Amino acid sequence: MAKFGVLVFPGTNCEIDVLRVLRDLLHQDAELVWYEERDLERYDAVILPGGFSYGDYLRAGAMARWTPVIEAVYAAAEKGRLILGICNGFQILTEAGLLPGALQRNRHLRYVCGWTHVRVERTDTPFTSAYRKGQVLRIPISHGEGNFYADPDALAEIEKRGQVLLRYATPDGQLTETANPNGSLHHIAGIMNKAGNVMGLMPHPERACEAVLGSGDGCGIFASMIHYLTKGRVFHVG
Repeated sequence: MAKFGVLVFPGTNCEIDVLRVLRDLLHQDAELVWYEERDLERYDAVILPGGFSYGDYLRAGAMARWTPVIEAVYAAAEKGRLILGICNGFQILTEAGLLPGALQRNRHLRYVCGWTHVRVERTDTPFTSAYRKGQVLRIPISHGEGNFYADPDALAEIEKRGQVLLRYATPDGQLTETANPNGSLHHIAGIMNKAGNVMGLMPHPERACEAVLGSGDGCGIFASMIHYLTKGRVFHVG
């Protein structure tokens, strides 16, 4: 069993969804962690869930990035602990410099909320090993600032190092303009850091962990993390 800390900032609203997946569906030890916490040593992994931290004032994630707990997140990442940022959590991680690039306003300047499909680009990571390479997942999105951007040099580096884990795609895995819901460069939906222990993604896997909700595809993100934390390695399927 792994121990997860689920961070909560003023305005976070997906923490209970994440907690339920970890505790009730996957039977892990998980608890909420308030943004004023300065010590995350007791956790094997830390999750920054979705929501609207501080009302998304200035930029999404820009204020949460300066809270006390982020210093502890830096320390945890430096020690190789797994860090997962979902939607607003992804935005916070980019603001904090723990992931490259930035999340801008959606291309059409409108909030988007609905089902999307993402293609798995790598399976040799602690976050995606439960999937098959090229597998297409049905996972919902819900954001106003999910348009991934990086300058040309940074984007080339991200691609060269294989840091892209998920791309927006059609149900059969094609990268078409209509399959990209927010205008993200290179259809990027999820990336990891160079060390491979920090991941951010805009889709909400915690909302797609049960068939009754419309999809169970998101559960593989958490299952991959748990396997890595309990077995000390990634596993491969298919």
